[in-house]
Amino acid sequence: MSLKDAAAREATLRTLLDVIDGEYKAARAEVQELLDAASAETGTTQIKATLPDGTPVATVSISSGSAEARVTDPEAFTAWVLANASGEIERRFVTEVRPAFTKKLLAELTATGGTEWADPETGVIHEVPGVAIQPARARGHRVLFTKTGRDQVMAAWRAGQLAGVALPELAAEPEPIRCSRCQGDDGPFTGSGPDALCDACARPVP
Repeated sequence: MSLKDAAAREATLRTLLDVIDGEYKAARAEVQELLDAASAETGTTQIKATLPDGTPVATVSISSGSAEARVTDPEAFTAWVLANASGEIERRFVTEVRPAFTKKLLAELTATGGTEWADPETGVIHEVPGVAIQPARARGHRVLFTKTGRDQVMAAWRAGQLAGVALPELAAEPEPIRCSRCQGDDGPFTGSGPDALCDACARPVP
């Protein structure tokens, strides 16, 4: 392949990739919205994805989100550590909590799902200020293909069966209907296909 042909191929694929990426993100957002609504209304958590002919190719399932402890007020958090675990404070030009302690503490709070921390040395339970349990990953969904699902989707795409389902703007424009007698493409037409006649040609000859 010449450099010119390779460059043209890359530019073409890049254009298609950008279009497909945008369409995919929009489709995924729509599926998530509809799944969330179905889950709230009927308890539905998954649905089969099928080709236009009804062939199942994948299962789309809701995946739950997650939450973790995060420092939301560094000053309040540092003041609490200074008062209750001063050995975990590093003093340089500023006073800050040792990163290893912060990581360990947040992991423990994430595991319990709250902001109460039990001091392992004293057993005292502290409500840790400046920390909150916040969403770490939004609720989403996953697409699990059947064993032959991907191959079936590609076969349907090559056969032109998905033109109205995915990226219709990339499908070839249909040939205009032409009158079988005068070859004009001005309608209306009677009939279809190779026997179509425009309105003028279809009128009885006086």
